[in-house]
Amino acid sequence: MSPSLAGEAALEFAAMSIRLWNQAAGLPVPAGATRRAAIVALPPGTPDVVQLFEFMRDAELRFGTLRMRIQERTIGSRGEQLRLIEVVLRHPGQARVTTSDPGRGLSGNYQVWLSDGETVRTYSGVHRLGTRRPVRPTVEGLDNRDLPGMSTVYRPLTALQAESLADAFVHPAGFCQNVLATGDCSIAGTADQAGREALVLECAHPRSADVWADRPEHRLQVTVDRETGVITRLIEMVGDQVTRDAEVVSLEPDAPLPAAAFDFTLPTDATLLY
Repeated sequence: MSPSLAGEAALEFAAMSIRLWNQAAGLPVPAGATRRAAIVALPPGTPDVVQLFEFMRDAELRFGTLRMRIQERTIGSRGEQLRLIEVVLRHPGQARVTTSDPGRGLSGNYQVWLSDGETVRTYSGVHRLGTRRPVRPTVEGLDNRDLPGMSTVYRPLTALQAESLADAFVHPAGFCQNVLATGDCSIAGTADQAGREALVLECAHPRSADVWADRPEHRLQVTVDRETGVITRLIEMVGDQVTRDAEVVSLEPDAPLPAAAFDFTLPTDATLLY
């Protein structure tokens, strides 16, 4: 290959290597200012993928409170499993996530994750075990503007349980940057999800996945609420086999919340681990 052709190939490769969306922490906020969504509302019509990711990044900034119910079905070696996830959130800092398994009956069949922004409490009704600890400090400097986009992280206004489905749905910035943007994405159309208008995004071959699903026929279908930017459905497929289908069956942004929405008292027979 001639030097000129080699140079052109190198430039083309460089262009491909930086095309991935890396703006999870890219919302510009002047010192002392209140964080506001960069895109208040999507314009009519179908956005491109980059515009949709920018819109999704700021999803939690479009409401003050939130009620959301997720129904998750997973299909694996143990057959089909069903989980119900209830999310209640009030900015800034207050959040409650309750997870239950209908297959186990009603008695004690739930897990609670609860935060006031300073302390995180958890309780498992199945094992009757509770915990109480300070919120884990974040790594300083990851929002430095001198860092490459992929080295920065989204800092939520109200944190949810890390690496959870609720966190990915309400705070989709990291999911867009670290999973969806690693695959081939396209807007597939529109849908009605939980009685609300939504956009459907298809993603082929995402590379940031569990080892068992990191294969060429791995695909994701993501449904995004057009008003808020919250993820309202996630379908994961390997080949033609659906391995996960998690959908929001109820979404209420700016829902009125009772004063006791974030109150929780450990049962008298519970054991506090720490």
